[in-house]
Amino acid sequence: MTVAYWIIAGLLGVFYLYAGGKKIVQSRERLAPMMGWVDTVPMPAVRAVGVVEVFGAAGLILPPATGIAPVLAILAAVGFVMLQILAAGLHLSRGEAKDTGLNLVLILLAAVTAWLATAF
Repeated sequence: MTVAYWIIAGLLGVFYLYAGGKKIVQSRERLAPMMGWVDTVPMPAVRAVGVVEVFGAAGLILPPATGIAPVLAILAAVGFVMLQILAAGLHLSRGEAKDTGLNLVLILLAAVTAWLATAF
């Protein structure tokens, strides 16, 4: 279970660190081609989502790696489940049902990560 956790948490961590970092530093114009929803959301909210993603990525990796408050890894994974449920809802509200596939995969991976994190 530990190896499976580190593989999945590592993949999620890299994904969210990258995606969150882009939301924090890039302009709306640079984000729009790959994240069409940024045109309807205020930039402070986009930046806030980016910060949540970066902190969540740290929450998946640092607590289990250091042994300090490993329950935070479970909370980070559950937070990613909730984030992706909200993201899928945003896509559905915009008529972008075809774009929810990645959200569903990320929900599944984050849920499995939360379950695997109970081993710490």
